[in-house]
Amino acid sequence: MNHIRIFRQYIPAHILLFVLLEYLALLVAVYSAHQIRFSFFGIREVDFTGVLPRAQIYALINLISMIAMGAYRPHSTEGLTGSMLRSMVAICLIGTIILSASFYLFPSLELYFGRGILAIASVVSLVLIAALRFVLRKLVGNESLRWRVLIVGAGERAHHLLETFARLNADKDIELLGCWPVTGAVLKVATPQVVNSPERLFDYCDQHKVQEIVVAVDERRRVDNGGFPLDELLDCKLHGIQVADDLSFLERESGRLDIRKLSPGWLVFSDGFSFSPMRDVLERGFDIVASLLLLVLTWPFMLLAVIAIKLEEGINAPLIYSQERVGYVGRIIRVHKFRSMRTDAEKDGKAQWAQKNDSRVTRVGNFIRNTRIDELPQIFNVLKGEMSFVGPRPERPQFVEELAQQIPYYRERHRVKPGITGWAQLCYPYGASVEDAEQKLTYDLYYIKNHSLIFDLYILVRTVEVILLGNGVR
Repeated sequence: MNHIRIFRQYIPAHILLFVLLEYLALLVAVYSAHQIRFSFFGIREVDFTGVLPRAQIYALINLISMIAMGAYRPHSTEGLTGSMLRSMVAICLIGTIILSASFYLFPSLELYFGRGILAIASVVSLVLIAALRFVLRKLVGNESLRWRVLIVGAGERAHHLLETFARLNADKDIELLGCWPVTGAVLKVATPQVVNSPERLFDYCDQHKVQEIVVAVDERRRVDNGGFPLDELLDCKLHGIQVADDLSFLERESGRLDIRKLSPGWLVFSDGFSFSPMRDVLERGFDIVASLLLLVLTWPFMLLAVIAIKLEEGINAPLIYSQERVGYVGRIIRVHKFRSMRTDAEKDGKAQWAQKNDSRVTRVGNFIRNTRIDELPQIFNVLKGEMSFVGPRPERPQFVEELAQQIPYYRERHRVKPGITGWAQLCYPYGASVEDAEQKLTYDLYYIKNHSLIFDLYILVRTVEVILLGNGVR
């Protein structure tokens, strides 16, 4: 099985293995740091009493920091050097700052690490993690360990599936054996990708050790001269081969929904899009607590933003830009942001998309956009219950009307509260066109279908990478 489902999220098995092994490596690094540090003083028998709780906290904080820096992204095209640079920033910068701050804020929790031990632990951690990743990448990239997948169907849906899969860079983890044509169907797939075999479907799967079949047939009915190969698929499923439809397969591998292939029935009957009163209560409680905590932590940055805006544009320059946006179930809300554009940005009264290197953005505005400081006033929208920390970004009513006419299922994004950050903001760069809005909707619908408090926490942690690296800003 190449994925494990936890809290409604599909996690690649090798990523989960990486996380577990590196957590153990971080624990070992703390014990090694104590041994190395005290050996300098000639102490041969080191007392490790009380080390385990501190080691666990060290490992957990650094693991979360590495997740925040995108060190465990599936289908990443970065090599070992790129992933280690992210881990270095996470451990030596973010993790160290959090551990140091935790010690001073909560001295009673006994989180103290001596500077020497913390420095040695960081170095040992990076060495162990680099060694683990080198070995594991070699193993995961091994031909014999890749997940073997066969596509049933060679028509339009199969062709679309192959094109989408090629954009995922997933060929290191998955081996696509080809497309098994269905009797009577029109071929749309290139000849080299079509499986020509006289065997029965199960016999072929058994011989080639197929682990999963992805059904991508254009005709879903059984007919006399072909159509849906129900009997063959049931044979395979009853012999332990996983069977999935193309939409579910792409959802699992890409973290988005293919809206151009979706049917209303699939949306209704698929797993997800469910209501949970307990989840709503927990998420509302989390929003309130997190909003108050974020206000305490960020008020100095908001004060600096106020001063910077006034210094650049004068004492009478407006600070807050309030704008109508479409919120939960289509209600109109006013979203507040620190003003980052000139006061005459829309002097003709017409709504405009923000562009790359937009000339309307001020110098201070460019900085607060890159650091996401301009979004901080939306904390008050969260406290009022109009928004949540995580959710689809709210759009302007003028754009919603335009996009809903051109993009299927666009209004479905209003079935949850809009958010300050979201899954689409992590997975897709800032959009300024109908095409971009359609791509972002595929991620928003995935979030709505699978959202949970754990998923929200993961998105918030990953947002650190967006803030530090400036991804998706415009």
